[in-house]
This record gives sequence, C-alpha cells and structure tokens, in this order.
Amino acid sequence: MSPPPENSVDRTGRAFIDLHCHTSASFDSLARPEAVMRAAVSRGLTHLAVTDHDRIDAALRARDTAPDGLTVIVGEEVKTADGDLVAIFIEKLIEPGLSAVETIAAIREQGGLVGVPHPFDRFRGYGRKSGADLSAIAAAVDWVEVYNARVVGGSANERAAAFAEEHGLPGLCASDSHTVLEVGVSSNSVSGDPGTPAGLLAALAEVEMHPYHASYYVRAWTPLAKLIQSARGNGRRRPAASPGELC
Repeated sequence: MSPPPENSVDRTGRAFIDLHCHTSASFDSLARPEAVMRAAVSRGLTHLAVTDHDRIDAALRARDTAPDGLTVIVGEEVKTADGDLVAIFIEKLIEPGLSAVETIAAIREQGGLVGVPHPFDRFRGYGRKSGADLSAIAAAVDWVEVYNARVVGGSANERAAAFAEEHGLPGLCASDSHTVLEVGVSSNSVSGDPGTPAGLLAALAEVEMHPYHASYYVRAWTPLAKLIQSARGNGRRRPAASPGELC
C-alpha cells in the first residue's frame, strides 16, 4: 500500500477528501473511529465521510468529536435491493433493503448526496444479484467511484471510469478503508469548501484524484474482523421483513 505523496497537503485553499471510510461500527471493520480520524489528519485529509454499512451512529459521534482541521461528514454505505450506494450529509439512518430508486429518494429527503461505490466489482458490483441496470439511476446520482482502492483487478475500475464519462458524472477515487492503515490511501483534491452538499457539488466539477491501491495483506484482516464482530453481536444488519413476509 502506497501512502499519499508527502506534498499532498496544499495550504492554498484546496481540500483533500475521502468519501468512503468504515469504522468498527461496520460488521467487517475493527478500526476505532478515534484512530481513523487521527490517521486522516496525519495523512493530510481535510474532509472524511464515515460511511459504515447500514449504520450512522459512529459517524454522528465522529462528526461531533472530530479534531481540528478535519471535517467529518456523516454518511452510510446502504445495501439496497439492487446494490450498494453511498449516502452522505444525512442525519437519519437509511434503512437497507429498499430498491435503489427508493433509497435515493430517502437520501434526497434529507438533503443528502448519493454516490455509487465499486459499481463493477465482481464481488460487490451494482446489480450483481438483482440484475439491475446502473444506467437506470445514472441521472439520479452525484458521483461514481472510478477508482476504489479495494477493487481486485483493474478492469472494474476502468469500467467505472468509462461509465462515468459516458454519463457525464464526476468520478472520484475512494479508500473504502476498513483498517486504519487504509485511511486516505486514495483521496481527492478539490477547490472550495466541500463541507456542505452545495459546496461538494460545486467542488466535484474539478477533481484531482490521488489513486493508490490498498495492500492485499491489509485486506486479509477483513474476514477476521467479520468473525470478531459477529462474536460481539455486530453482524450485518438485515432488511426488516415486509408485512407479507411476516405472514
């Protein structure tokens, strides 16, 4: 895993953002929020979206306790019926299991923004199980992860970049960090203040990506994290059963 370049912190008004990061609130991470935030500051990030799987409790606490120089954005990686979406600038939990269209509507009701993480990953890609077409929601999202540091194999990221270009969507890179060592391994440099929805949307018009790949050795901790979290009673949240399923 390559760290961000030493000169990545620009003191002339540019912001450095990572919009996809997990903490120990996620079922597959053991990274304490406090350690994640310290790592973000040490690596030059100015804005970090905490996007735990189907939870926002840790993100809310991190936002309220963020160290000087770091803005924590409350987010959630939502498991929809069609695939994962990243919601940011939210205050209330978005329940998993809704369709992508319903999920996007719920995010917009809170004034939040929507990104598509690792859309063509062969294990985690959008529509992999449901067969949903990503093009159907392209006009309704705000950005696409065109470089996810945890994607195995380069073609998935290349396809994501081609999709974003085809649909005129901003492309971002993301660490998708599940360990402290991965925080900020891939980040983006933007102008202006991306700490609000309007500010981030304006900043996405011109993005300088700093893509680096996470170490396969670091990612080997994920199965262990899942086992430990399961033993702690923090398994993956399941969608609530519909009334028909309860009969």
